[in-house]
Amino acid sequence: MGTFWSRVYRKAVQEHWSPMIAVGVLGILSALYFGTLQTVWAVTGEFTRWGGHLLQLFGYDTGEMSYFKIIKLKGMPWDRVDGWVVFGMFAGALIAALLGGNFKIRVPVQRRRLVQGLLGGIIAGFGTRLAMGCNLAAMFTGIPQFSLHTWLFTLATIAGTYLGLKITLMPFFLGKPVILPGGTVQMAKKYNSHQPVLGFLLAAVAIVLAVLAWQNGNGKLALAGLFGLAFGAVIERGQICFTSAFRDLWLVGRTTITRAIIVGMAIQSLGTIYFIVHGTPAKVMWAGAGAVLGGLLFGFGIVIAGGCETGWMYRAMEGQLNFWVVGIGNIIGATLLAIGWDKGIFTSLVAPYPKVDLVKILGPAGALAATYLFLALIYVWATWMEKRRKYKSEIHLPVEINTAVAESK
Repeated sequence: MGTFWSRVYRKAVQEHWSPMIAVGVLGILSALYFGTLQTVWAVTGEFTRWGGHLLQLFGYDTGEMSYFKIIKLKGMPWDRVDGWVVFGMFAGALIAALLGGNFKIRVPVQRRRLVQGLLGGIIAGFGTRLAMGCNLAAMFTGIPQFSLHTWLFTLATIAGTYLGLKITLMPFFLGKPVILPGGTVQMAKKYNSHQPVLGFLLAAVAIVLAVLAWQNGNGKLALAGLFGLAFGAVIERGQICFTSAFRDLWLVGRTTITRAIIVGMAIQSLGTIYFIVHGTPAKVMWAGAGAVLGGLLFGFGIVIAGGCETGWMYRAMEGQLNFWVVGIGNIIGATLLAIGWDKGIFTSLVAPYPKVDLVKILGPAGALAATYLFLALIYVWATWMEKRRKYKSEIHLPVEINTAVAESK
């Protein structure tokens, strides 16, 4: 019996999950999150609010800024559902990393990656808020909301990752390869006996906080925190990063995570259409230039930075310091967008375009069919790319690119 449970623990906690299983679980959790809390799983809106709090410290009157009215900057992070889910994601990813013995403070071999991470984070943060969502709210949880702007954002993001990859392959970004003794990348120890104990303690503390919030009448916040714990843990165990999904597709034709994400969105769409039909309002945003330009900037930025919103969060919790810099860049970029929103961005790139709700136009069945067709076309394209690239071996790539790919996993 002991051997059986040790195998279960090793498979579920110490070993990384199959991306297909991890993203499938995320799809189910996302639909339940939407139906339970009447909001979509998202993170960058909350990061933008954090930027709003910083602006307040510097004397800005955020109450007069239209963007903060749209995303509802009220209270403090611990007063908001999005705040609790973000805190929960950080905690969940850290708990999963500790339980798997995968936490280790890691500094990039080339310090220039810190600057690259900050720059890419700023670009991605600006782009994602221009499009009113990142790889979550404007793609993974956005497409199942049946908002046309998510289709534009997704296609533009794919194009942006291609442009970003072309830039990162330039000699200026490659730099000089640094070979470390025993390999090119410093990896965390496979197992550390102290880390699981810390992981269990942190999990206990997180659950106690959720219970206390529930008992104090903050049931929605408690649920958001618990969902966040689950989201963060699954992302870390599955090593789910949208940057890897698209960059690796362009680079070597690897479609493992890309296919998983598509299947996850298909699963999630079934759940969300049920809740939408039964009265939960969908999140629909402007389908126009803002979504396209935002997607291009986001795709470009995440490749430069080396990680998307979910990717940098779990990697930061694994101890990779350069992804803390990416996160700081995201907040800066999102805050800059909020400042510029009333200075011509909204009137020129967003306001002229409609909010297109596919459910209202096509009906529930038609919207679901159209969404499945869109996902199927991306799936077919990814499969074609995979065959076209024929799994080109990374050994033929520059050493520094191999290092970047390895560091992002």
